[in-house]
Parts: sequence; C-alpha cells; structure tokens
Amino acid sequence: MPVVWADAILTWALARLAGIVTYPLRLLGRPLRTLTAVAGKGSGGGTALPEARIIPRDQHPISRKQISRAALNVLYGLHEQGFQAFLVGGCLRDLLCGREPKDFDVVTDATPEQVQRLFKRSRIIGRRFQIVHVRFGREVIEVSTFRAFQRDDQELDRDQHSAHEETGLVLRDNTWGSIEEDALRRDFTINALYYNIADFALYDFVGSRRAIERGEISLIGDPEQRYREDPVRMLRAARFAAKLGFRLDQKASRKIPELAELLLQVPPARLFDEVLKLFLSGHARASMQQLQDLGLFHFLFPETDRSLKGPQGKVWEKLILAAMDNTDRRLADDKPVTPAFIFAVLLWPVTGARLEKLRADGMPPAPALHKAAGWALYQQVQHTAIPRRFSTVMREMWDLQDRLPRGGGRRAEALVQHPRFRAAYDFLLLREQSGELPAGLGDWWTRYQEADEDEREVMVQALGPNQGASGGGKRRRRRRKPANGQG
Repeated sequence: MPVVWADAILTWALARLAGIVTYPLRLLGRPLRTLTAVAGKGSGGGTALPEARIIPRDQHPISRKQISRAALNVLYGLHEQGFQAFLVGGCLRDLLCGREPKDFDVVTDATPEQVQRLFKRSRIIGRRFQIVHVRFGREVIEVSTFRAFQRDDQELDRDQHSAHEETGLVLRDNTWGSIEEDALRRDFTINALYYNIADFALYDFVGSRRAIERGEISLIGDPEQRYREDPVRMLRAARFAAKLGFRLDQKASRKIPELAELLLQVPPARLFDEVLKLFLSGHARASMQQLQDLGLFHFLFPETDRSLKGPQGKVWEKLILAAMDNTDRRLADDKPVTPAFIFAVLLWPVTGARLEKLRADGMPPAPALHKAAGWALYQQVQHTAIPRRFSTVMREMWDLQDRLPRGGGRRAEALVQHPRFRAAYDFLLLREQSGELPAGLGDWWTRYQEADEDEREVMVQALGPNQGASGGGKRRRRRRKPANGQG
C-alpha cells in the first residue's frame, strides 16, 4: 500500500476515535489536505457543525463535461496551488434538475487576495461580502471564500469584519470560516450542495440533494433570522419557486407576508437587479403570481399594486400578465428583451391613472402625459431604481401610445421609422389584448408595416380626410382675419 494512502487511513482512524471525521481532499501523489467536520459544538459560537454526506462520482450524474471550461480552469488553478476548490449552489441544483446552468460559482478556502494573485484577469468586488470575479473571455466565474458564523465576539468588533443593524440586516460579512460553516450560511437547502474538484464527489451538509429531488424549498436555520439578515432572500424564495416549479415549505413561506416590509430597507438599485431576475429570466408570469401570493409585490411596485386593486384592476392585470407571457415567449425563442418594456408595462396603470386625473383637470393631452410619466417614475424609483437609459425608452414608448392613434395619416411613415416604434407597437397590441383599447388600431399598424409603398399610400387615403393628426389629406390654410377684426 502506498505510504500516502497508509497515512491517510491512519489519520482518518485516529480522528474517528477522537470524534472528528476527516475527509482526504487531495489525490494520490499530492500532499494530503483534510476537510474536518466536528461532531458537536464547532467554531460557530455553540452551533453544531454538520457532517458532510459524501456522494462519490459513481453515485451522482454530474460530469466535468457539463462544467464550463472557465469554471474548470478556476477549480484546477486553485487546486494545484493547494487550496480547496468546489463548485457550489445553483449550478449544481440546475444540473441535477436537468437544466443548463446560467453560470458557475466557485467557493474556496483561499482569501480574495490570494485568489486575485492566482488569476491575472480578476478583480475583487463587493463591500458587504467580498468576492472575486475571474474573467475568461466573455465568461465570468464568481469565486467566494468560505464564510464563517457571526459570533458574539465578532459583533463587538464591528469595524473589522461585520456589522448589523438593530433589525438584523447584515451590512458587512467578510469573516472567513470553514466549509461546514459556509454550508450553514447558505440561504436555502437547494443551494448548499458542493462539488469537489479533487475527487469529483458531491458534499451534502444539509440534505440538499434530497430537497432537490423532492422539489422543496426550505431555509437553512431560523426563517425570521435569515430574512432579517437579508430581506432579498424573500424575493429569492419566490424566484426559485417560480423558476423551478418547487414548493416553499411552510416555515419558509409563513414568515414572508409578515416580514415583507423589510424590503424597504434594501437599496433600490439592488431591488432593480432582483426585479430583472424575476421578470427577465423566462418565468415572469409565475414570478408575478408568487410575488402576489406572498405579499411581496406591494413593496416592489406599491402604486401599481394599488391600481390593480382599483376599478380597472382586472384590465391592468390582464395587460401585465399578457406582457409577462410575451416576455417569456421571446426569451424561449432567443429574442431580445429589454427591462424598459417590462417596466413600462408595470408602470402604465400608474401613468394612466395620473393622466386621467390631469386630463380631467383640463390639462392638454401631451403635457398631461409628460407630467403623469414623470410622477409615476418618481414614485417608483423610491423602491426600485430605474437607470436613465431605460426610463428614457419608457417615456418614448408612452409618448407613442398617444401618437399612434393620431398618426394613421401622413405621419404614419415617420412614426414607423421612430427607433421605439416596434416596442410601442407591441405595447399597443397588448393594450388591445387586455381590453384597455378597442381592437382595430393594432391591426391597421400591422398591415401598414407589411405593405409596400403603394399599398401604404392606399391605406392612408382610405382613412379619409378627417383621419389622423395631419387630416389625412391636404392641410387647410388658416384664413387671415380682416384688418378690422370682422370675419
């Protein structure tokens, strides 16, 4: 028997007698490195650390062929330098569910500074929790260091590693720990599975594989504490349920309506990113349903939520759900989508209600729409930030909703050339589909786009001289008033 293996077996046997389970993490011929799972109280301030259930390669379906070359480069790069290196989280969950992972995350015992020194094209990002982005071409691999528990003694040293508000919200979290602690710091059981590049085995600390097989989402630890640490976890729970078709267990779901207001503590810029994940990942309608069922939608789009509960609520809901379905279909067909479109639809009930009020007060249509749009955007950015590059597009889409019904005459050709025409046209079709507008106008614009130049001229003439803002024919000259003021 090789000396390395003999030493490894002897080390394991002695540790087993001492109440410590050690797992060899280096291959034959390499220096032995161990992963320790303490039975009983660990370093987490009295918290018992879990033992890993190791699932060897021949007992799970995940293959290196399914892992991106960039992720393998990072894993092997860390491993060759003596560091532990694991794939973790959503990529493994998706592979076990038969889905293609969107990205691959790596976790290691190397500090962010050590990771950055290993890979030239890398940079440390984040303040609340530092991670390293390692770039290979267009692909970015996110590398994080094992996280530790928040201990009582660490709470006293707020300036160095971690800080909490009285609410329990974690502000900074750069205390490094062991893989066992890291597993307990993960949010949901379905995201706490680890793939070890050293032996190609899965390391399961909290019953992750069973949870994935059962299609159940449960939190690791006390739900209220975990939601208070990071309220965005409530949105993640809704998103995973929508994306995977999994069910939230009672403990995970029961506290969400009660704690949903905690989302008001989250920076609007971060909530904007979370909204994109909810509505631009191919499961928009299911996400909308989850948000409403869990009482979360109100704290993301409060004015829209009020509109949905108003007199035209059913019309607005049909419009929004139609937009969600349209977005999901486009993503399924690999067609481009833009956040501006989905936000324009979500805020249209707010804009429309304000516009109606301003028109009733006697304000002309164009200024009223401009003012209503500004008010709706101002209200929304208090909750989810909307970058100007998107809010500008939204305003142009809304402006065209006013011009399309009036532009069926000589201005039609100019409107078709407008850079936002296609998005505004799609928006118009959804408004007709929901019943907000009578059918017919969308069909006219559909045929106009498909027609050649002669056919377009015939369509415009068929509208008659009184159709369209331009009158559909020759413009009438204004009669000059007589000098004596009599006509």
